[in-house]
Amino acid sequence: MNHVLAQLNFGLDGATGIAVGIVLIIPLFVAFLVLMHFLLLWIPAYMASADVSFTSLIGMSLRRVPTGTIVTAKIMARQAGLNIDQDSGISTERLEAHYLAGGDVNNVLQAIIVANRAGINLDFDRAAAINLAGRDVLDAVRTSVSPRVIDCPELGQSQKTVLSAVALNGIELLIRVRVTIRTNLEQLIGGATEKTIIARVGHGIISAVGSSTSHLDVLANPDSISTVVHGRGLDVNTAFEIVSINIVSIEVGENIGARLQIAQAEADTRMALAVAESRRAVAIALQQEMTAELMLQRAHMVAAEAEIPAALAIALRAGQYFAKDTPDTLENQAERKAFSLRIAR
Repeated sequence: MNHVLAQLNFGLDGATGIAVGIVLIIPLFVAFLVLMHFLLLWIPAYMASADVSFTSLIGMSLRRVPTGTIVTAKIMARQAGLNIDQDSGISTERLEAHYLAGGDVNNVLQAIIVANRAGINLDFDRAAAINLAGRDVLDAVRTSVSPRVIDCPELGQSQKTVLSAVALNGIELLIRVRVTIRTNLEQLIGGATEKTIIARVGHGIISAVGSSTSHLDVLANPDSISTVVHGRGLDVNTAFEIVSINIVSIEVGENIGARLQIAQAEADTRMALAVAESRRAVAIALQQEMTAELMLQRAHMVAAEAEIPAALAIALRAGQYFAKDTPDTLENQAERKAFSLRIAR
């Protein structure tokens, strides 16, 4: 090492020459490491015909794009037989742009490869749009290839584990349903999620059971309910396609109709008692009024009876009171006149 530094002395003294040599060697060593880093990325890409230029690697590094991720994605796409042309295929620039937009390059490439193997038409633009929309495009493609089974109601997400539906005869049925769904890649962007499917299926099951005349009809042929619900197009404007709706279990619950009738009868009884109590209160009030009126009339009668002696006295003074059977003779007339004069005095 000292020998090399001595050769780089350039006529300077020993210490100064060594310092200058170190200053020159360190940048060269760093440049060598950088070159080796890009070579270790470029050589596999070149051997796989992944169409990744050396200058593009340097540009991605300057733009803070993970070169290893892009190179791996290009090699993966090339080995899978995808179109990686610069003009119409999955080019390096398109992968870099997707990464800078916040997308997951590996997720998109894996989804495209799985879709290509399964015979599903999924180009890079649609896969990138789905990924940027916040959806897991790889999981969506896998669900499209292998349909997923979800429970209705969704277990673990709510306290209810069964759907409660009441037939027209008032009998409650406790139903568990499993729905098989497949991802609809055409409507994955902007389409409703699994929760919408669960809500629609639950509403359809409750509505179908509610329109049944008797719960025995549902117990006898539960497939008719699932067939009716499946035919209503519950997957419209959703990100999934309903493959099938299967009723797992049906249990008979309470007699809701009888309970409602009992509650209605109790309410009617309370209302009738309230009306009767109101009428009784009115009758009692009227009785009290009549009693008061009777007492008032009695008071009037007593007052009138009290005026009788005074009236008799006045009649006697006026000489107008005499016995009905007394003959009206001159002698009697004289006596009445004399009596009247005595009273007048």
